[in-house]
Amino acid sequence: MRKAFSLIAFTFLVMGMVVAQTGPTDDNAAITKTALNYIEGWYEGDATRMESSLHPELAKRMIYTDPKTGRSQFNHMGAMALVQGTRRGGGTKTPKEQQLKEITILDRYEGAAVVKVVASDWIDYLSVAKFNGEWKIINVLWELKPKPAAQSTATPAKP
Repeated sequence: MRKAFSLIAFTFLVMGMVVAQTGPTDDNAAITKTALNYIEGWYEGDATRMESSLHPELAKRMIYTDPKTGRSQFNHMGAMALVQGTRRGGGTKTPKEQQLKEITILDRYEGAAVVKVVASDWIDYLSVAKFNGEWKIINVLWELKPKPAAQSTATPAKP
């Protein structure tokens, strides 16, 4: 009887560890898939795929400095504008060999996560939440990467 009880207790302990391990891993895979639907949808001009990753109330925002005035500017876009820009093929202008899509889950707790997406010309910080059982992008804060400095074609002087 004691052996049977020990075996049952051990079985429940192992099952508990397996369940605990598969839950977060499954969520991490789903979060990564959401981020990939977002960035690959953009590059492919696939509005359906883009829309599947977004909550309808998404806010995509950027603060940038106007080089002419030196003043900060606020840029805001909603889900529909992002989907329409994708449908118009905005991301398809980026050549395949330049399409970066590095995804990093920076933090996750229960039904909320922060994800970094490094793309070809910008970096996105996604606020992602589990909404009706699916991971959706709620907010995006993004920043343009600096343009590479033009390489000089002049021949350097010899010492």
